[in-house]
Amino acid sequence: MAQNKAISEGAEPKIPADLQKALKATPKVAAMWKGLTSIGRRDFVSWIECAKQPDTRQRRIDTLGARMASGKRRPCCFAVVPMKFYKALGTNAQAKVFWKNLAPDERRDFIDWINAAKESGENKRRIEKACTLIAAGKKRP
Repeated sequence: MAQNKAISEGAEPKIPADLQKALKATPKVAAMWKGLTSIGRRDFVSWIECAKQPDTRQRRIDTLGARMASGKRRPCCFAVVPMKFYKALGTNAQAKVFWKNLAPDERRDFIDWINAAKESGENKRRIEKACTLIAAGKKRP
């Protein structure tokens, strides 16, 4: 999955097939999508992909055009850092310090890597591994 790989600043996110289909079906939304920065597009893709339920995912895709038309350049009310990861960073002082010094793209790479693990046990292991890597000064998962 593309989210597992380090993405350099300005790189385009991999657009999931269902979002590609929606963008092709609505040229106005596709034009607004192109007007977003690559980081903005990446945040929307992450927001869509982290939906746990298919209905939620579809609803997010369906409301994308209205959000952008109203001026939203990023998903609203979306915690970029998963709460379990945020809490884990809080219990590891060294990881917390290094996390604050990571560039936004480096942070997103860790978050995308964690979110790509859909199974609860794997997600937990990735959170632990991310804290270990960050505490060791690593900038990418």
